[in-house]
Amino acid sequence: MASSQQTKASGNGVSNEAEQYDVVVIGAGVTGLYSLYCLRQLGFTVRVLDEASGVGGTWYWNRYPGCRFDSESYSYGFSFSEELLQEWDWKEHFSGQPENERYLNYVADKFDLKRDIQFNTRVSKAVYDEPKNRWHIETLDGRRYDAQFFITAVGLLSAGYIPDFKGIHSFQGKWTHTGRWPKEGMDLAGKRVGVIGTGATAVQLIPIIAQEVEHLTVFQRTANFCAPLRNGLIDDETQREIKANYPEIFKRCNETSGSFMHEFDPRSAMEVSPEERLEQYEKLWEEPGFKKWLSNFQDCMAPGEANEDYTEFVQNKIRERVNDPEVAEMLVPKDHTFGAKRVPCETGYYEAYNRDNVLLVDVRKAPIECITETGVKTANAEYEFDVIIYATGYDAVTGALLNIDIHGNSGQTLKEKFVDGPRTYMGIQSVGFPNLFTINAASVGNFVRAAEPLVEWTTECIRYIRDNEYTRISPTLEAEDAWVKHVNEDGEKTLRTKTDNWFIGANIPGKARALLTAPDSAPAMRAKRAAVAANGYEGFVLD
Repeated sequence: MASSQQTKASGNGVSNEAEQYDVVVIGAGVTGLYSLYCLRQLGFTVRVLDEASGVGGTWYWNRYPGCRFDSESYSYGFSFSEELLQEWDWKEHFSGQPENERYLNYVADKFDLKRDIQFNTRVSKAVYDEPKNRWHIETLDGRRYDAQFFITAVGLLSAGYIPDFKGIHSFQGKWTHTGRWPKEGMDLAGKRVGVIGTGATAVQLIPIIAQEVEHLTVFQRTANFCAPLRNGLIDDETQREIKANYPEIFKRCNETSGSFMHEFDPRSAMEVSPEERLEQYEKLWEEPGFKKWLSNFQDCMAPGEANEDYTEFVQNKIRERVNDPEVAEMLVPKDHTFGAKRVPCETGYYEAYNRDNVLLVDVRKAPIECITETGVKTANAEYEFDVIIYATGYDAVTGALLNIDIHGNSGQTLKEKFVDGPRTYMGIQSVGFPNLFTINAASVGNFVRAAEPLVEWTTECIRYIRDNEYTRISPTLEAEDAWVKHVNEDGEKTLRTKTDNWFIGANIPGKARALLTAPDSAPAMRAKRAAVAANGYEGFVLD
């Protein structure tokens, strides 16, 4: 295979020639780091490119106050090294961003990964050269890289979205998106702050900053069902138990639909007595993390009577925590049922609205008309702020991928091909784009648990191509068509497609409504990929 090549530099210090590698990976987060580790183990030359100044991906960029895991810390870490598992001590059951970033730096340093990562480098364009069977990759600063294989590990939720508010650049105070929180932090003490959005990041942010700002105004378009996190420190005895039980923890994650530690109760909610059903609901509500979402009766997470019953239970839990009945009703979702959107976990979110210095504004009733020099103007009022925080979500799954100008073997761009929704085979590859692995688009659930087997499948596929003297791989049109049909038809049977959410791209104006992820469970997807590989990469063309 090709070896890396140091090239001549132009007068401005940027190389005129392309550096040559077997594989170029975009992204130095969880998936990118593990891709680099696996590919190096197999003897490939690799270069990882990342816009950030350090490793971490999501955990580098999302530095907003309150940012943390909502799946158990010890279920999130890499499993490939027993030494790593035993060395690292998680401090909290659901660890915060600073610890998560430290962990990924620890991993990168332990396995000497940073020497193959180019930081402060944003990829702008990638073009497939069919005669040479190479991907030509360009960066904003003019650097060029060539590789036989191209992996996009750019993250599911990394392309921040801010609505195109009129006058957005006229604001004279400070402003930021939660996904691009300044590394040096933001001084909010004693300030008048506006937060636009009440999604997962806002739910973590609001209770923290409400304690230090002079006044906080929250602009809500859509109320969300949020569940109490119930976090805590990990004591020494629990730490020992965790380290002794990692095989069982990972086994449990691998057997559940979302790769989390929780599995559904196989019973139907409607087949037990109302008393027993309520007892189950109450018991789960006192548990930490996603249990109240993912350990419930199995039909509570499917469209129908059970889901509606549990939805009413959670709506009442919200009402119990908010003092003002009018504000409580604003915070109770009524346009979707529990589980139709990803459920944010929170600590003190609803209680924040009991504070005298917090105001909730319903922008469905009074839409935001514009951003002014001094703040936000809605249809019926103007609000003055020192700081505006946009917690307005992400262009999920395909956003970061399609922000790169990727051209396939016919000149068609990936953005053009995905205009009506993703067209892939298993989320991993797309016809017309040989040797491009879009693994960020194929992973959902507990991210590391889902990402590890995806990376292993991809790197083993690249090894198979090398060892069997093939040069490229691409799906057949029939396999791609069948996969898109499966996603569309089976996706209609899930809660995710029953309301507007990022899973179907509904939060982005102009984006095609289509399920952006597989409708299958994590075990089903692993089995599917394993069967495809075992049958000589069935559904792919190997040249």
